[in-house]
Amino acid sequence: MLEELRISGLGVIESSTLELGPGLTVITGETGAGKTMIVTALGLLLGGRGDAGAVRKGAKAARVEGVVDARALDAFAAAVDEAGGEVEDGRVLLARSVAAEGRSRAFVGGAAVPVTALADVAAPLVAVHGQSDQHRLLQAPAQREALDRFGGSRLEELRAAYASVYHRLQAVEAELAEVSTHSRERAREADLLRFGLGEVGQVAPQPGEDAALAAEESRLGFADTLRAAGEQAREALSAEQGGPDALGAAAAARGLLDGVREHDEEAGALADRLAEITYLLSDVAADVASYAAGIETDPTRLAAVSERRAALTALTRKYGDTIDDVLAWAEQAAQRLLELDGTDDRIEELRSERAGLRAQLAEAADALSVARREAAGTLAEEVTAELGGLSMPHARLSVEVRQRETDPPASEDEPHAPLRVDGRWVRYGSSGADDVELLLAANTGAEARPLNKGASGGELSRVMLAIEVVLAGTSPVPTFVFDEVDAGVGGTAAVEVGRRLARLARNAQVLVVTHLPQVAAYADTHVAVEKSSDGSVTSSGLTVLDDEGRERELSRMLAGLTESDTALAHARELLEVARSARPEA
Repeated sequence: MLEELRISGLGVIESSTLELGPGLTVITGETGAGKTMIVTALGLLLGGRGDAGAVRKGAKAARVEGVVDARALDAFAAAVDEAGGEVEDGRVLLARSVAAEGRSRAFVGGAAVPVTALADVAAPLVAVHGQSDQHRLLQAPAQREALDRFGGSRLEELRAAYASVYHRLQAVEAELAEVSTHSRERAREADLLRFGLGEVGQVAPQPGEDAALAAEESRLGFADTLRAAGEQAREALSAEQGGPDALGAAAAARGLLDGVREHDEEAGALADRLAEITYLLSDVAADVASYAAGIETDPTRLAAVSERRAALTALTRKYGDTIDDVLAWAEQAAQRLLELDGTDDRIEELRSERAGLRAQLAEAADALSVARREAAGTLAEEVTAELGGLSMPHARLSVEVRQRETDPPASEDEPHAPLRVDGRWVRYGSSGADDVELLLAANTGAEARPLNKGASGGELSRVMLAIEVVLAGTSPVPTFVFDEVDAGVGGTAAVEVGRRLARLARNAQVLVVTHLPQVAAYADTHVAVEKSSDGSVTSSGLTVLDDEGRERELSRMLAGLTESDTALAHARELLEVARSARPEA
């Protein structure tokens, strides 16, 4: 629900704030005072086209802000979050600005967004009905949605059952198309996998084998060099010919320090450390000698290792950087090959499932159509009855539910082939096999025509009001705006318009721009648009009227006078009648 509307620099409105509450809010004022600017502001807030010509003369930009209570609007709050905005204390600030040079900006919950994103987030909040608006219920999908909501839980269950089968059928057809269309590619992929697995199987690599063989090949290829280095290292550590070596030098140094141990403790400590070094040198010398003696030249083994490494390298060039990667590829390839080899079986399974789903979908579509036709008759009767009280006594609304028949398919294997429903081939979609259209015959004997062709602007607004009143308990829209809904209406019919708006306001927030006192009398909140002028610049402000203010405004609307005792008495009488005739909650 909208809690507050702030407008600045728009048309004749310099700066105004309108606090909104639940129930029926009417907006009145003299001609040219700027009542329509309220609707224009809401249009901008809903993502409508920004017109630089609507920017107030002398202002840099027009700006509209709306505070929305989102506590009971989970889907709206989720849309705000997805757009990057924030919900603070259960409220969301929507904003739109249009610069004098034409540039437009939009904001959702503090985040700058494209105007289209603002429209996506805000449009479901408000339904605007006016003689120049694109009405929500003039759109075919909205008409079908409205009929389904009017049908209640039974239609909801039938539609949900249909949707479940429909989405499963779509998934099966998509998979079947993918498998069938790419069968050759899948066969080629299978052949390549078999060839690759054959190559890997023929070599039969072991985990880590490539690294181990690389180390062995390096050792075998440099055997002579390694042996020579080992023997020279052993001679340097412990010479066999009595020459100078590291072991002898360490022993001599130890002996020298041992000889003076008794004169200095530090010399003794150094001698002990040299003793440890001597033992380590002796062990290392033995190990080096063993290493040098153990290295043998083996040309046969070297050739075998080189050949094996070449075979492993051929695998790593194709299937992975290392042998471990090659083995991982082989495991995945084997699993994929099992899937590909089952293609023909999978195609048959999918075709069988599709046939079953099409039969289920045809039954679900037929049941949904029957329920819609039943609900359509009731909806038409109730709306027609409402029109009788809205100065359209000869108008008749009808709700046509028809299926889109088509020629039989060449084969039911065709993607999205039509369904055979009740002996007829019909097209279908995610919401069923039905087209729903609201038709209006405005006068006796007139041909029923689509709403946007069968009624004038004023009549269309009243038709929308009648439909919204009938659908009020099922409508997901929290706020309705009616601009001059009472055009061409007067007398008793005007009172009936007011009563129906009040009835609609029992279930939703309703804003009405009106020039009829009979309608304004039913308001829960009455807002007057007042015009002032300093001789050169005209501005308008919004004022919420108290009881006394309402009487003066209604007297102005009744007789053009605010101080006439007769007009004031008539205004008080009208308010009293409205209070007593107001629909009970």
